[in-house]
Amino acid sequence: MNTLFMHCRPGFEGEVCAEISEHAARVGIAGYAKGKAHGACAEFVCSEAGAAERLMGALRFSQLIFARQWACGGYIELPETDRISVLLDQLAGQPVFGSLWLEVLDSNDGKELSTFCRKFEAPLRKALEKAGRLVEDTTRPRLLLTFISGRRVFAGSAPPANSALWPMGIPRLKFPREAPSRSTLKLEEAWHQFIPRDQWEQRLGDDMTGVDLGASPGGWTYQLVRRGMLVTAIDNGPMAESLMDTGLVQHLMADGFTWRPKQAVDWMVCDIVEKPARTTSLIETWLGEGLCREAVVNLKLPMKQRYAEVRRLLDRMEATFKASKVRVSIACKQLYHDREEVTCHLRRLDLKPRR
Repeated sequence: MNTLFMHCRPGFEGEVCAEISEHAARVGIAGYAKGKAHGACAEFVCSEAGAAERLMGALRFSQLIFARQWACGGYIELPETDRISVLLDQLAGQPVFGSLWLEVLDSNDGKELSTFCRKFEAPLRKALEKAGRLVEDTTRPRLLLTFISGRRVFAGSAPPANSALWPMGIPRLKFPREAPSRSTLKLEEAWHQFIPRDQWEQRLGDDMTGVDLGASPGGWTYQLVRRGMLVTAIDNGPMAESLMDTGLVQHLMADGFTWRPKQAVDWMVCDIVEKPARTTSLIETWLGEGLCREAVVNLKLPMKQRYAEVRRLLDRMEATFKASKVRVSIACKQLYHDREEVTCHLRRLDLKPRR
């Protein structure tokens, strides 16, 4: 049970390996990372027993950029029949769990296994509860079973407060029919990822103002309007008529990289397709000059050295704000609805709230 198992977007296994290896070296935990190309997962195998749990305890899951979910544990080989008895035997030495998630990989094989997991979960849950291995308690570790096949499962655990918000890190969001584009789900997922739900009314209130840079046709503007904000949409392209009819949107045909508001706004959002270094400069200007209180911005990734480039740009922003003596919190995650990009959330901590 010395392995840290991580889910990820297919094709980003190398980025997960590079990121976790860097963190492990920083906290002094020896081991090696591995991941099969397009396998939708990666592992960090620790050299010492118990080191995977120590590594998890030394890190915050929310600080990992490319991992969708994680768990520390090991593999269990299952027979064709009576899988539950084998699982109970293997979990006998583990602590009592407070919840159970059956997971699969984000791959074609994983999708085929999802039906099996749905049928298997109820009898497994009942058996775990009967054996005293599972009680409903959000303070206890979560049991995460990732089925690689019907015969092989990674049995791991993770603290509920230090792991993904959803099974496999995949949110169950429904695309709103009235939204102009599916990109709207990126911003909705970002709200869930970066802002605690009990702070939505305070930080996403209907008395706030927002700017959407590169707004057309309005997928991200839709999310701001949905929260009741007054929005300035910046784009030379057209906006959806349904958004303009709300009376909450002002559309200005201008360049998102050069336009600036006359007064500071509460939110700036941006999903422009541009080189990440140029987008980073835009972020530094808006947050550094106090043009907005919070921002959600996507950074499009290069073809190679994706983790190294993201890390370099995040370090650059931190250094820039520190040199300017501006207090800004920075979070970054490759969301489920992202593709070749990562989503950054930034918040000015030295500006007084408007209410």
